[in-house]
Amino acid sequence: MSDVPVITVDGPSGTGKGTISSYLADWLQWHFLDSGALYRILALVAEKSMISRDDVAGLVSLANGLNVVFTCPGPGREVDVCLAGKNVGAELRTESCGKGASCIAALPEVRLALLQHQQAFRAPPGLIADGRDMGTVVFPDAVLKIYLTASAEERARRRHKQLKQKGIDANLLQLSVEIAERDARDSQRPVSPLKPAVDAVVIDTTSLKIEAVIELIAKLVCENIPGVSGWSGQSHNKA
Repeated sequence: MSDVPVITVDGPSGTGKGTISSYLADWLQWHFLDSGALYRILALVAEKSMISRDDVAGLVSLANGLNVVFTCPGPGREVDVCLAGKNVGAELRTESCGKGASCIAALPEVRLALLQHQQAFRAPPGLIADGRDMGTVVFPDAVLKIYLTASAEERARRRHKQLKQKGIDANLLQLSVEIAERDARDSQRPVSPLKPAVDAVVIDTTSLKIEAVIELIAKLVCENIPGVSGWSGQSHNKA
């Protein structure tokens, strides 16, 4: 499947990866992979199965049995995540689930177990892969690699706003602390640390509106993928 084009969108949480990726998937009508959700799902299933985060064999067994489908409902909208036919998207968005995902993602055996699972999402006509090591490890031959970044303060503010809009009470200071801790775990882990691929285009979204980021990336897509028409500012599904 190496002839199937892949665009990777990597970076820490709160940089706009999910939103950007949903726009790209909708515009190009490509498949979508939220690799971070796979780790969140594994953390969720492990918790429900009463398997501890340091039970490597148990986690690997769970990872090998995951049945996950991603559906992009439209540009800018959160991707629907179905586990064995059940939508579990809401359960994955909690901070505790994110913390659990970050912890188990540091385990080499777990990452290896999920690697082939992630690569299996590569199918015609193409794939948008959202994650942290998509361009460095999972799809090193991607036709275009994007790495989004933003200040920890801005990312905490965005997350706080997102949770408030969902009616979820959240403490901005606590979110800042949790984001900083996760950044440290993800960037300092010995296996697949969070970092841009050497050939990635790095975009700092701290002071950019989402529309500006999309336009920047759309231009890169048109420059790197033959046959793609210019970005019109409208989605494929927009009436």
